[in-house]
Amino acid sequence: MIIVHGAIEIDPEHWEQAMELSLAHVERSRQEPGCISHAVHIDAENPNRLVFFEEWADMQALQTHFEVPASGEFVAQLSGLATSEPEMRLFDSEALG
Repeated sequence: MIIVHGAIEIDPEHWEQAMELSLAHVERSRQEPGCISHAVHIDAENPNRLVFFEEWADMQALQTHFEVPASGEFVAQLSGLATSEPEMRLFDSEALG
């Protein structure tokens, strides 16, 4: 399983638009083959920071997700509302139980 952890700080003036975009992206992504989970959260210590947590069956499923045009559009649109560069880390993992 591939785990994706991402984060981005949003300009407070664009918060509502960023949340709408993020929730639509999460909802769409959950329908893609190989998506185990996909969620967006608000950082409790920085309420302007969105944190994304995703689980994908394998790297091929994640690569396919990255190639979906709507995924690239989402990143470009969200980046335009941000005060920081997007962060993303990938982890290759196995469930322990």
